[in-house]
Amino acid sequence: MNNSTLLRVDKRDARLVMAHMYVAFAALAIGGLMGLLQVFVRSGRFELPANIGYYQVLTVHGVMLGLVFTTFFILGFQAAAVSRTSGTFTAKQRLTSWIGFWIMLLGTVMSATMILLNEATVLYTFYAPLQAHWIFYLGLTFIVVGSWFVIFAHMAKYAQWRKENKGESSPLLTYMVVANSLMWFVATLGVAAEVLLQLLPWSLGFIERVDVAITRTLFWYFGHALVYFWLLPAYMAWYVVIPKVIGGKIFSDSLARLSFILFLLFSIPVGIHHQLTEPGITEFWKFVQVVLTFMVIIPSLMTAFSMFATFELRGRELGGKGLFGWFHKLPWGDARFTVPFIGMAAFIPAGAGGIINASHQMNQVIHNTIWVTGHFHLTVATTVLLTFFGIAYWLIPHLTGRVLTPQMNKLAIIQAFTWAFGMTIMSGAMHWAGLLGAPRRSSYSTYGDAAQAMEWIPYQIAQAVGGTILFLGIIFVLIIFVNLCWFAPKGDEEFPIGEVDKDAEQTPKILENWKVWITVLVALILVAYAVPIMDIINGGPLGSKGFKLW
Repeated sequence: MNNSTLLRVDKRDARLVMAHMYVAFAALAIGGLMGLLQVFVRSGRFELPANIGYYQVLTVHGVMLGLVFTTFFILGFQAAAVSRTSGTFTAKQRLTSWIGFWIMLLGTVMSATMILLNEATVLYTFYAPLQAHWIFYLGLTFIVVGSWFVIFAHMAKYAQWRKENKGESSPLLTYMVVANSLMWFVATLGVAAEVLLQLLPWSLGFIERVDVAITRTLFWYFGHALVYFWLLPAYMAWYVVIPKVIGGKIFSDSLARLSFILFLLFSIPVGIHHQLTEPGITEFWKFVQVVLTFMVIIPSLMTAFSMFATFELRGRELGGKGLFGWFHKLPWGDARFTVPFIGMAAFIPAGAGGIINASHQMNQVIHNTIWVTGHFHLTVATTVLLTFFGIAYWLIPHLTGRVLTPQMNKLAIIQAFTWAFGMTIMSGAMHWAGLLGAPRRSSYSTYGDAAQAMEWIPYQIAQAVGGTILFLGIIFVLIIFVNLCWFAPKGDEEFPIGEVDKDAEQTPKILENWKVWITVLVALILVAYAVPIMDIINGGPLGSKGFKLW
């Protein structure tokens, strides 16, 4: 079955995808408002009404944007991608996806309710010894389990395609969905174990205490892979959609698949690099995971090479001369290209900051400072978010049977530059203040010393200015979303799927041999985590009770 014959997402699948999008953009609105309140409070010029706590707002912001928006958007986009490239879901596959969606939505409502009641102010990462209400933890469990239903449906469609097209390479976009879904499933086993075996029994009073080191290690086993769960759908659009948008070709199918395999292998056994300052883990195992962390630089550079090769080849086809003449030939007036491209550009300083975060010595300078917050806002809140917005500008009208008008296209480009400007101010202030030692997750009112609070006021005012501009960008996005859902003219918007360059090399079949890659993944996880976890257990509360693993 050729990709070009599947021009539209089936209406039944489109309804499923749009359900995910409605939840995602509602979370964007709520989370964005909480972010605005956050920077206002941090500036020292604003107090929250009705005894609402600063950390309560911080938790809502993190959960709504970092978990709810991203998860619902990604799973919706992946469902559309599979339906478009591998064919309409069967009734059973679609039912499985709907079951997963409703379980996730129930979990979201449960967790959000507890946060709003100030019963789960646990700073998004829900670290022990901070404790939330058991309903919050059960809601998180529902979100994870619901997502498993959704990705199992995607994988089932992929398996069906392979069975019906023996010997052929699967559609590239579907292949990427499977790689990201597999990574998500393996990574969420860690947070599921943390919640089900430690935090939920603890919050219910079944156990008196938890092993804090174990909970943090299980969280970061999941937490760093979460970053790539956010990032890889953006890579899907970069590799497969953007070439079609600019009128070019996919530079290399093999390189694209290999980069996703490398992300799958090296995104999970690296979580300890978030725990470089923590006791209970020996320096050797920290070093091992730092080395594994740096391995993800390879697929990142592969992606940069592939994308800019695609851009240059297309630019020269259009008559671009000289070293950079091709650059001016790209379709800068098309929001489907320009908005994700700004996200790509942001990933250059974001990636450099990630190298600093993962480096044992340099991490000591910025650890637990607001630098880390600034880094997250460059990666997920700029690179990923702008790419997601760029996807939405063609995906939403494709699903709703409408078109992106020239007016909305212009507003989308204005939104992207507004976002880039606001983020440069806010994230720049966070990075600079972090280098000077400003603590993470702090506000004017949380400083014990007034003189110390005054020291950071200029940077916090800059963050408030940048955050206000970013909120204006969110308003623009919501206006476009509402227009594309209900008010844009009826029509046919393309779901752009690029074709591989005719001169590209043949894709090796081993890239689709999942038995090999899953075996390597399990081996890497065991090497990276088996001994550290046994050491933590032996030295923690369980070990003191005579329960030894080593």
